[in-house]
Amino acid sequence: MAKLSISDLHLKGKNVLVRVDFNVPLDEKLQVSDDFRIREALPTIQKIIKDGGRAILCSHLGRPKGKRVDSMSLKPVADRLSRLLGKPVKFAPDCIGQEVLAMKQKLQDGEVMLLENLRFYAEEEKNDTNFAKALAEGCHVYVNDAFGSAHRAHASTEGVTKYFKQSAAGFLMEKELKYLGEALEKPKRPFVTILGGAKISGKIDVIANLMNKADYLLIGGGMIFTFFKAQGKQIGKSLLEEDRITMASELLNSFKSSKCKLVLPVDVMVADKVEAGAKTKVVSVDNIPTDMAGVDIGPQTIAKFKEILKDAKTIVWNGPMGVFEIPDFAKGTEEIARYLAEVTGKGAITVVGGGDSAAAVKKFGLDNKLSHVSTGGGASLEFLEGKVLPGVAALTEK
Repeated sequence: MAKLSISDLHLKGKNVLVRVDFNVPLDEKLQVSDDFRIREALPTIQKIIKDGGRAILCSHLGRPKGKRVDSMSLKPVADRLSRLLGKPVKFAPDCIGQEVLAMKQKLQDGEVMLLENLRFYAEEEKNDTNFAKALAEGCHVYVNDAFGSAHRAHASTEGVTKYFKQSAAGFLMEKELKYLGEALEKPKRPFVTILGGAKISGKIDVIANLMNKADYLLIGGGMIFTFFKAQGKQIGKSLLEEDRITMASELLNSFKSSKCKLVLPVDVMVADKVEAGAKTKVVSVDNIPTDMAGVDIGPQTIAKFKEILKDAKTIVWNGPMGVFEIPDFAKGTEEIARYLAEVTGKGAITVVGGGDSAAAVKKFGLDNKLSHVSTGGGASLEFLEGKVLPGVAALTEK
């Protein structure tokens, strides 16, 4: 990686500003209900403590829209982090200002402090210069470990780097870039990509980029029906992006001359309504009933996908195969996830782009059985599109 790494920094006695991604779900008691993202940041925090640095962590949580919203305070995150680290984590009542600066200056070597929610200030998302400067005040070096926010040019991911001689990638950021980067730039072949999710519109650029890189592109999820409509098939009440039919048709055409093979489902599960307990059946994609909607890929498709995945050396998966949140419609997503765990065990490199596919993998308890599960939904999508992430571009060259 051509960017400076936390491993390259001298941390002893230094205040290290670390952008982490602690945008985690809280339950109704405002306790952390899933600490995956906090745990993923631990190696970077532990490295700073061990080297005698002082970790000053900053993150956003939710969408408070530039106002202080008590239910979006990072205080519960500080409590959970303290338990995970086995040591107290100081919590700052704000993220900038004189009181915070005084707290930064009083920190001792090996101590950890978490600042309050960055997005309590509208200036964070506006990448405001003065806000970035205030955030950097009292800190000596900057580390970005928030891959999930790296696709945004915000004050804490991009603006703040202007006030540091050294801005480095944390261990999680490095790991994300390594797995996603190597999969795209020098994959072991066959390289198979699996795309799912509801809409083609969110994946157009990904498909266009992968077409030039992957050997196979397997497609599931709600977006298949716009492709089927473009092929002239009847799709019943299935999800359709009316304004994307022409685009789907153009994509199908461009695959004819591509070395990448596009593979669409051959059968689907349909339901009379998209809710638990609905009447369902499996039908060929040529026989979708007019009064039913497609909710998952069918068993023949699962078998067909597995046949292709069996020999794959690199697999990147982004987006579920069906409406996996409803157990009746989760079979396709679960079977693919379990099969990826199986081929990982046999030496394939498996990378799951964040968002819904990461949630699915965790739901089935498979997150430790795959090579890498990304913490960033939007960021991993933009990376797969071949875009430069502002939060990565802003880091110091090695």
